[in-house]
Amino acid sequence: MQRSSSVRAITPSMTIGMDDRARRLRREGVDVISFAAGEPDFDTPEIIKRAAIKAIQEGFTKYTSPAGIIELRQAVAKHLRDTYGAAYAPEEIVITAGGKPALYFTLRALCEPGDEVLVPVPAWVSYVEQVKLAGARPVLVPTGAEEDFQPRVDRVASLVTPRTRAMLICSPHNPTGVVYTRETLAGLIELSRRREFTLLSDEIYESMVYDGARHHCLPGAWPDARDRIVLLNSMSKTYAMTGWRIGYAAAPRPMAEALTDVQGHLAGNPNSIAQRAALAALQEGVDPSEMVAEYDQRRRTIVARLNALPGVRCATPRGAFYAFPDVRGLLGRPGGPATSVALCEVLLEKAHVAVVPGEAFEGPGFLRFSYATSLARIEEGIDRIARALAALS
Repeated sequence: MQRSSSVRAITPSMTIGMDDRARRLRREGVDVISFAAGEPDFDTPEIIKRAAIKAIQEGFTKYTSPAGIIELRQAVAKHLRDTYGAAYAPEEIVITAGGKPALYFTLRALCEPGDEVLVPVPAWVSYVEQVKLAGARPVLVPTGAEEDFQPRVDRVASLVTPRTRAMLICSPHNPTGVVYTRETLAGLIELSRRREFTLLSDEIYESMVYDGARHHCLPGAWPDARDRIVLLNSMSKTYAMTGWRIGYAAAPRPMAEALTDVQGHLAGNPNSIAQRAALAALQEGVDPSEMVAEYDQRRRTIVARLNALPGVRCATPRGAFYAFPDVRGLLGRPGGPATSVALCEVLLEKAHVAVVPGEAFEGPGFLRFSYATSLARIEEGIDRIARALAALS
């Protein structure tokens, strides 16, 4: 059976692939330590689980509005208003089955075939592939460690063409852990006004910032630019609800209506039970601060341990739950791995440690470590890596 050209053009997710390999090895009895999954290791809070159980017991198991239940849309609008000063009506909120559909439905609603979408790289694995699936063309915007992976406005401007329809930004950032500065974001806002493209702002790691860093919610910080912004978010990270699959988009009403139309045909509606669970998370004020404090401790530990490895340099991330060390000092040695992909293979085979290569994010020469695992596993994992690297030298 012949697959379509659009599907043949996409690359499978390396993050999911590496985590799946770790799971398979575990099923075979191998003790694998995985730094691959971008998933909280904390359990979903009890109050959220109880709300889901109650929804089932009450028979709340039917179709909902394609845009999601009105109570949840109101709660999201209140969260955005109270936390960031971002003013959205419930009719401008669309609940989706996770953050990925929120992005894909937006791209489908925005882009004509051949339109261009700017993507700063390194970038989360699904950005480029979703742009291609939507029939648009991803235009990669290089960033570097020497500039803290902040997209330079002059570089972005040089890549804008009459076909530029949108730019994807993510802060706090996956995979680097960088938090975009207000100056960077203000420059991108102004450029989007002048060159007339939409900013798609992925703010899924909004609650995970450290060392005094501040998350700037785009439509809250720049309310006069909200007609050029689609805010994308999810319940997955802040509330440890990855498997529940609830995300949302906040957009000007015409775009929100377009997203609702797309979702109505592609998904019907988000899961009714999970919507009630998400509503409880917002209405009951579930506080992620203890979880974030634990991530902070892990962050400090993993960065210190990585920087102690010969040939590895790791900047301290200020957001999300990822470290993105530069491993170019380990590559190209006689008898050793030539690429970060090959290095990950060595670490999985020799150390039973799963890490995602930078190539997955258009960032060769780097590795992404998720520190959403216990301190004990972080210490053991880095110990194993140190032994494996010593054996290579």
